[in-house]
Amino acid sequence: MSGVRRLGRRWRRQRPLRTRLAVAASAAVALVAVGVCTAAFFVIRYEMFHQLDLNLTQSATRVIQENRDGGPQVVAGECRYLTAPACAQIVPALPAEDPARPYLLPVSAPVREVAKGDRAAYFSNITLFGKPMRMLTTRLGDDKALQVALRSDSVEKGVRQAAGLLAVIGAAGVLLAAGLGHWVSRTGLAPVARLTATAERIASTRDPRHRIELPPGPPGRQDEVTRLAASFNTMLGELEQSVTAQRRLVADASHELRTPLTALRTNAELLARADRLTDTQRDRAAGALARQLREVTGLVNDLIELARDEEPTPLLEEVRIAALAEHAVAAARAHWPSTPFTLRIAPDAAETVRPGVPARLTRLLTNLLDNAAKFSPEGLPVEAELTASRRTGSGSGSGSGERLELTVRDHGPGITTEDLPYVFDRFYRAETARALPGSGLGLAMARQIARAHGAELTAEQAQGGGALFRLTFE
Repeated sequence: MSGVRRLGRRWRRQRPLRTRLAVAASAAVALVAVGVCTAAFFVIRYEMFHQLDLNLTQSATRVIQENRDGGPQVVAGECRYLTAPACAQIVPALPAEDPARPYLLPVSAPVREVAKGDRAAYFSNITLFGKPMRMLTTRLGDDKALQVALRSDSVEKGVRQAAGLLAVIGAAGVLLAAGLGHWVSRTGLAPVARLTATAERIASTRDPRHRIELPPGPPGRQDEVTRLAASFNTMLGELEQSVTAQRRLVADASHELRTPLTALRTNAELLARADRLTDTQRDRAAGALARQLREVTGLVNDLIELARDEEPTPLLEEVRIAALAEHAVAAARAHWPSTPFTLRIAPDAAETVRPGVPARLTRLLTNLLDNAAKFSPEGLPVEAELTASRRTGSGSGSGSGERLELTVRDHGPGITTEDLPYVFDRFYRAETARALPGSGLGLAMARQIARAHGAELTAEQAQGGGALFRLTFE
């Protein structure tokens, strides 16, 4: 038996899902069809023989009424014909009381037992005159039994005809089940086939823009396979966005690196001929080379930072945001001496902590402050403010129950409505910022660091002019 199971499992593994589903559906429908036909055969057979038994019972009742006081004898013996009445004979309990005329129907020991009352009435099948017959043996008065028989070949013929007809119906049901199983497998697995074809096409073309066609209808009424196809389409959309962003990042990085690398090469070639340069020219070329190296190094470091999707879990620690803000503002004051920086920390936010990587969060704040200082006119302040507010339904404590918000505002030209949706895109630079230093990666990196820490960074136009960046820790 275990060998049969192993063969069955091996067969299932070697057959495609469509074949297995078709076989399973066909087998299920075929079993139902065969079961119904088998049950119908037994019901028909039972009803036909039951009708014959009722006729025997009625014949026995009539004979009993007509021969209640009669002795052992053959009452009727013309049942060899289909239209003849039932054969009937009266049998005594003792063989010594048998009549001289021989019996027509076979007399056995159970017949004598019925005559004595030791056994209940019963039906039996016999053969008489070369024809099958159905016989009823029942008690008739004291110490006598009545045997009544009718030909049953017409009933058996009807049973055989019913069996043949039901066999044909069952075979047709099996064939129909095979067709239905094939149709069910093709229809039910059509989305899976489209999904497979789409996946194979993407694998061969490396183009994630392909989608699986979904049947029309509201999403809430879709079946499991259709929902799987919809989920696969969603995954393809995310993959397409990821591939597009990756290609755009590579293209933008190549474009941004082309200019500084060309300048580096020019200055390097110029310094290679230093003997032809004056001291002033040599110093100016060396300074330009060092400055361009710093720019390229910063750009490469920024690209590496942007390539990271999330923060390593072992590096997370409880960070006091107020302390980081103070450190970042102090560093910005040293880097931008002509721009005044102000920092206001609300009392309830001074000790609030959040899980994070201190170096990365410091980089986020530094990018926001540098961006604000870059666009602020000389002498106008950059204002930073850290506040905390209680979240609805949260418990007490300085950490998880408070929303922490840091805002950084400048008094520069602000962000135009056209530029506002793109300020956090990589390498995006508004028209007013294209003449300023920078690679266009600072705000993109800031948003990425914020999202990696479960925070949200947004930009908006400040009242009274300037730009306002809002960093929110939930």
